Amino acid sequence: MGWIFAILSIQALCILIPIFAQSAKPPVIFKDITEAAGITFIHSYGVRSSVLPEDVGSGAAFADYDKDGHVDLYVVNNPGPFNAKVTKASPGNVLYRNNGDGTFADVTEEAGAGDRGYGMGCVFGDYDNDGDLDLYVTNYGPNVLYRNNGDGTFTDVTTEARVGDTRWGTGAVFGDYDNDGDLDLYVPNYIEHDLDKLAEAQKVSMQYGQSVPRILNPHSFEPQDNVLYRNNGDGTFTDVTAELGVESYGGRSLQAIFTDFDLDGDLELYVANDLSPNFLYRNNGDGTFADVSDASWAADFRGSMGLATGDYDGDGDLDLFISHWIEQENALYSNLWKEEKAIGEKSSKAGEVQSIHLVDDSYGASLGEESLKYVGWGTDLFDYDNDGDLDIFVANGHTFQYLDNYDLLIPQKDQLFRYDGDGVFADASAATGVAALPYRVGRGVAFGDYDSDGDVDIFIVNNHDRAVLLRNEGGNRNNWLHIKLIGTKGNRDAVGSRIRLKAGDRIQLREINAGASYLSFNSLTAEFGLAQETTVDWIEVVWLGGDTERFTGIGVNQRVVLTEGTGIRKK
Repeated sequence: MGWIFAILSIQALCILIPIFAQSAKPPVIFKDITEAAGITFIHSYGVRSSVLPEDVGSGAAFADYDKDGHVDLYVVNNPGPFNAKVTKASPGNVLYRNNGDGTFADVTEEAGAGDRGYGMGCVFGDYDNDGDLDLYVTNYGPNVLYRNNGDGTFTDVTTEARVGDTRWGTGAVFGDYDNDGDLDLYVPNYIEHDLDKLAEAQKVSMQYGQSVPRILNPHSFEPQDNVLYRNNGDGTFTDVTAELGVESYGGRSLQAIFTDFDLDGDLELYVANDLSPNFLYRNNGDGTFADVSDASWAADFRGSMGLATGDYDGDGDLDLFISHWIEQENALYSNLWKEEKAIGEKSSKAGEVQSIHLVDDSYGASLGEESLKYVGWGTDLFDYDNDGDLDIFVANGHTFQYLDNYDLLIPQKDQLFRYDGDGVFADASAATGVAALPYRVGRGVAFGDYDSDGDVDIFIVNNHDRAVLLRNEGGNRNNWLHIKLIGTKGNRDAVGSRIRLKAGDRIQLREINAGASYLSFNSLTAEFGLAQETTVDWIEVVWLGGDTERFTGIGVNQRVVLTEGTGIRKK
């Protein structure tokens, strides 16, 4: 009988070897290649003097400004010590052109986009629909709009465009809220940073067991209203904030995002506020908004910093992730729109579903307790390992300073969470090398495939420290497809449009956003992970406004450009 057991053992090994081989597949690793890529950016060369604008940080953008097919990199800076005299030698924002070989070249001076304001955020968008990406920069002070000249240079058109808000601008976003074919601009503002009012209030208060001077506490200052600029289509904008009631009154806003939560072809506006309830403005489809913050259950009252949307649970609508302050846990909001709409259609009150409902699933998803000791900032829902599920990255960094050295904020490690299915995430920081990186004071983060190898890379701006470019090594072992949209009826870059992709038994959803994360901008290319699928059944594009087209016959492991009007129109 021994020979029977021997045969069975051999058969068992034949079954188990492929399983072991699959489980032994090398993990995806994020590698710091900043120096090798030619990036020398350091956030603020000045010494920290313990005022709030120094600690809010700045953002970055992955954007193909020169239309060569490679995403370039723009990084926002501030010119040194607070209120110091700004000279030509002061640090400023930096534009790095992607050389297409894994390296970047500093082209700031020749491009003319090196603003030396007290920098906060940046967002790219083709506001004049001429086929290239323009740039808006927010500052503690006057903001700047750079028009792309199409020849590798930019021109400051802030005054003529009428968008030079002089308040404390933060995470601005572009989006065509009125569906007229051009990009409008929403600019969140933070606080009225009046130090004179605090001249007699410099005593240290205690918060969460740490010493926080009142000069560093946002609640010590009055909030500023936000501003919505409607694009007039002639190179100018009009402030329509009061008319539409979207100022986010009392908000202390840090980031906003335009997104279509109710899938009706127009863009809602979500605003993240610091230690004030967040706002959700539902688009009425007629150029106006309705404040549904409370009715939607989305009036998050915590200290909100970064925003990201994506269909993490695969139910066909867009969910929301928010990074928060310490002891307030990050929030993952599941969008119930599809589910409730289906229930409504089966009930006697079919068609009466009108509400957007977002439910905080953070603890059920294993994302709540895991973030309690961190202060979260830049973030995204993205598929780092191309397995078809959306994962989450969060850059962390304290707002507390060392008690024996006020010049330094306390660093923290960043976190990467892999989606394991069934609504649950696992901390993959150690497995991917993220946990082994030096602790820093993270702020803005941009996401995009800078080396065009099929997986998403990460760029992190660290407060008063060197920035870090993390190359994704191994995400492209799974199959993938990257899609760039070109609008012809609507805005050129199809901002606000949605892409549905079917491969195998899975349908994935992406939306094109111009501005998200924290003070930052992600590549406008939609990145899909396909796991081991070798065939894409179809791609469906729902252009902003509702027109739908289907594309077929597209292979995997490539970057494709889909132009409005060239697919099969669907009703």
